[in-house]
Amino acid sequence: MDLDLVINPDWSQRRQNRCAAFRFLFQWEMNPTENLSEDLNEYLERLEGEEEFFTYAIQLVDGIIEKLGIIDSIINELVDNWEFSRIAKTDLALLRVAIFEIKYRLDVPPIVIINETLEISKDFSSENSRKFLNGVLDKAMEQMNRPTRKPAI
Repeated sequence: MDLDLVINPDWSQRRQNRCAAFRFLFQWEMNPTENLSEDLNEYLERLEGEEEFFTYAIQLVDGIIEKLGIIDSIINELVDNWEFSRIAKTDLALLRVAIFEIKYRLDVPPIVIINETLEISKDFSSENSRKFLNGVLDKAMEQMNRPTRKPAI
């Protein structure tokens, strides 16, 4: 797995933003720093995209960090027979993005969030990880009682 890959330019802007948020969160998890905002700006500059292009990634990262305790608590409840600390860091970063979107981004249908997460995971996780992610996200969607294929707002 190479997290230094350029984000796939063939992906939609939204998927590129999700991927940027996931990759930043993965790196932050491995090496947390005091100045998250500055680090995020530097990271996005290295991706060589316009700041406006990555607005959604910034919203995701800011929201996830703000709600990290709640999101991690939800993930911990969803993973049966699995220690939270044993979740692969790539899977954890993907789950954090997806759980945040399912819970707080009511403008995005959960089925889209799950599909996007699984598509991104193809470049960064194993087949077993995709099965794990899919199972956890299906349970999350059921627990949060949202319409599957429509925005909630």
